[in-house]
Amino acid sequence: MYYKNKLLIPVLAIILVLAVGLSLKLRGSKDGDDSSFLPDADEIEIIRSDEDYDFEIADDDSMRETVLYFKDKQGLLVPVMRRIPWEEGIAKLALRNMVDSPELRESLSSTGLSPIIPQGTKILGMAIDPETGLCKVDFSREVLNVESKKDEENLINGVVYTLTEFPTINEVQFLVEGESVPVFTHGTDTSKTFKRENINLAGDLIEGASKVMVYFKGKDYEENFEYYVPVTIPTLAPVPNMYTALELLFDGPPAGLDLSSDIPEGVNFHGVDVSGGTAYVDISFDYDYPEDVEVVLNGMVRNIGLTLSQFTDIQEVELLVDGKTLEEAGLDIYINESIPTFANVY
Repeated sequence: MYYKNKLLIPVLAIILVLAVGLSLKLRGSKDGDDSSFLPDADEIEIIRSDEDYDFEIADDDSMRETVLYFKDKQGLLVPVMRRIPWEEGIAKLALRNMVDSPELRESLSSTGLSPIIPQGTKILGMAIDPETGLCKVDFSREVLNVESKKDEENLINGVVYTLTEFPTINEVQFLVEGESVPVFTHGTDTSKTFKRENINLAGDLIEGASKVMVYFKGKDYEENFEYYVPVTIPTLAPVPNMYTALELLFDGPPAGLDLSSDIPEGVNFHGVDVSGGTAYVDISFDYDYPEDVEVVLNGMVRNIGLTLSQFTDIQEVELLVDGKTLEEAGLDIYINESIPTFANVY
């Protein structure tokens, strides 16, 4: 019996070595060591992501500040900065964090906002062309389950604006189950690519004229939550400009929208000049300074800064009162002059 065991041990050892060798060879092939498994260099890899994902917000150094888009009760798109786990394929993860689910609705419950991507939708894959910035996104068929034309527009604009927050993405093409769908459920032409434009369009676009984006304020009265909303407004100006954008901000929100601003009634806009990355905005008051003038002016600067953020090279906003600096106007107060990085943080 002892002699048989001595013979059995070397045999088992040889079998173990052969098994390990075969396993390593197969693993090497799966990892791409075999050149026959490598895609052509000209192809853009579609990264699969079929696995289920539970919405989760954590709070540690492994998180990334990412702007996601949701809708308010008026059906307006609202940008919200949320912290999501940093991982490879962060753009896909951003979209997953916008898919309707009971967990996401609970997370948003104190804002009154709601998701724009239909429940059950999966992000099946994504490809980004580094040369053109074109991002192809492959959704499961549930993405077509939107209830109205407005929801369909919000879905498309929200996805495009979320993805183009990433510097490597300039435009987006929608795929469903790997195929291009010429028309979505409610008639939107999806055979083309989409760029970042016309979010919350108010009015009709005018041929040969321009448009500007103005930030107004929305409020969910049930949850007592305030937020800033970007509104695209067509203008008669031939090119977008800061003066027109601020003039529209001070005029107030377009009719039909339940929005406001941080510009109090009786505060007037006179002009704007730019020097060294600072926008000098000249205003006047029709009345004496309010007791909470510091709070009022800081709110105004934030609202003005968000509206001016669409214009490049503006880093700060400085208010002038009747052409004078705040100090010259007798106001010894602190103003945060930096252009806000995010419209809404939640």
